[in-house]
Amino acid sequence: MGPGTVRLLERLGAAQAIEASGAVTLEGTEVTAARGSRLRGLFALAGRDPVPPTGLSVSRSILDAALVRVAVAAGATLLERTTIEELVYDRGAVAGAVVRAAGGRRRTIRARLTVGADGLRSVVARRLGAVGHGRPRRLGFVAHLDGVSGMGTTAELFVGRNGYVGLNPIGGGRTNVALVVPAARAGRARGRAEAFFLEAIREFPAVAPRVERASLARRVMVTGPFAATSGPVTADGAALVGDAADFFDPFTGEGIFSALRGAELLAETAASALGSPGVVSSAALAPYRRARRRAFLGKWAVERMIGYGMEWPRLFDRAVARLGRRGSMAHTLIGVTGDFVPAVQVLNPIFLARMVL
Repeated sequence: MGPGTVRLLERLGAAQAIEASGAVTLEGTEVTAARGSRLRGLFALAGRDPVPPTGLSVSRSILDAALVRVAVAAGATLLERTTIEELVYDRGAVAGAVVRAAGGRRRTIRARLTVGADGLRSVVARRLGAVGHGRPRRLGFVAHLDGVSGMGTTAELFVGRNGYVGLNPIGGGRTNVALVVPAARAGRARGRAEAFFLEAIREFPAVAPRVERASLARRVMVTGPFAATSGPVTADGAALVGDAADFFDPFTGEGIFSALRGAELLAETAASALGSPGVVSSAALAPYRRARRRAFLGKWAVERMIGYGMEWPRLFDRAVARLGRRGSMAHTLIGVTGDFVPAVQVLNPIFLARMVL
């Protein structure tokens, strides 16, 4: 999580608890391309003064628990081990959901506004329609390893010819190791995710020696395919937020930020829309749609640019080499992915030309 995400956690009142739980302070990100080029971008040198000047890396179990505590303290009712099965409709508008508890008991929860924040495989998004996957089509294999050597104060990304690996220290000598590969190749992992993960890591010579003596602290988890998009992010009686609305490739580390910032934007619109009686119409949620475009359009473009760039190793290596030599540009790019530098600082002809020429 970059400084922009930490700022959101501070606004929620969750940052202090997360930091106290052992989160690791991150100064920036290092990227190593397939042909050996390297850049190092630091948040503090990105051209704007980030507040705070660092990011955080932490286990999702700690992050999620902190957010749950904040939500419950704010008045939310928490239903654990409960699954959404179907939406409820009233005269064509979403009017709540049918949920199933762990014991199998079902019940209907009715609501004037149902928010689908249920992730990449969102039930709510599928019921609203138009869920699709674009390119590049990739899957992620994520593990927690104890004893990875050489971890410092930055996140690390290593791009290969068949995907990339991300390393993030999450405290207590534990490292989050994420392997992302093309979906076509991931088919070889069926029924053997852990073995596939370890085999694929060996294809990254800068990573393999550092993890070969490490031990798995948690089973390998699989997610994807990425590049998921949902057509409508609002409907009469419903809205989508976070990965349910659209999914950022984890290379740029935008996922948590887009979920939290998207939730803030939706809350602002929902508070006004719920002030009027009756169904919360999609038209009443239009300010949320417009605010999302303003907040995320540039970030979507940067994420897609990097994602497609990795499919051309020679070009990607050239860009990383130039950014690495022109340090201020590397800091700017990492500032954009850290969610406190505007994307326009990267998405302009001068920056793009200097990146490849």
